[in-house]
Parts: sequence; structure tokens; C-alpha cells
Amino acid sequence: MIGAILSVLEDDATLMATLTGGVHRAVEISRQATPGAFDGNGELLPCALLKSETATPWGPHDDSGRLYVVVYFYERSGYTNIEAARKRVYELLHRVKVTPVADGGNYDIRHGNDLIDIEDGALNVPMAMSRFVATVQR
Repeated sequence: MIGAILSVLEDDATLMATLTGGVHRAVEISRQATPGAFDGNGELLPCALLKSETATPWGPHDDSGRLYVVVYFYERSGYTNIEAARKRVYELLHRVKVTPVADGGNYDIRHGNDLIDIEDGALNVPMAMSRFVATVQR
């Protein structure tokens, strides 16, 4: 499921024009783990990190559940690109049915919440976070 969500985000030209450092599926944003998120001078480009947060059983079916997915947005200075990207990801994922590549079905994805105007202490850069809840067939 997370791979299908990543594909939706990476395939959107508008989002990728805003997130010039890309959308990454990694443990963290760092020069070692996600070198594409940095320019030639080692400065952070506007980028996002997609992570699965947790999976829980849910619903009337034995094999249905919820997958909580988080998108972290980063920018070297300010929140201009972060805000534009956060709004675009909402448009791409909220109330959308994404077809998973290799696993069970997806009934829909719903926006859960946002954390805005926050800072990543490790990178010392502005950051935002959006959480989505995917109802899935497990």
C-alpha cells in the first residue's frame, strides 16, 4: 500500500515541481539516506518523507484494517514550499482510492491531521507533517 501511495505522489508533476528534493521512502532525511534531497552544496531542497506509522484491525470484516501513513515535509528556510506541497498532497490523497501494487485492496484514504509550522531539531529546518488513514484489506 505504501508503495502505491508513493507512486501517486511521485507521478504528480505539480507536486514534484514544488518538492525539488523529491519524495523519499526512508528512515530519515539525511545526506546519507536521501542524497537526492540535497543540492550540490549539501543544502536541503524542499522534499518529503513518506512513512507508515501503524496498522490496526478495523471494520466489520475479519481482514480489514487501517494503515496510518505520515508525510513529513522539509524546507531549508521558510514554509512556502511546505505549505504548497502539504495542500497538494491533501488533494492527491484525501477521499481517494489507491490501488496497491502488490497487496490487498484499499477502500479509501482520509486525511487525519496536520502539524504545521514546526521545526526538525536534527536538521534544524522548518517542517510540517500530514497524517492519512487508509482503510485497507489486510
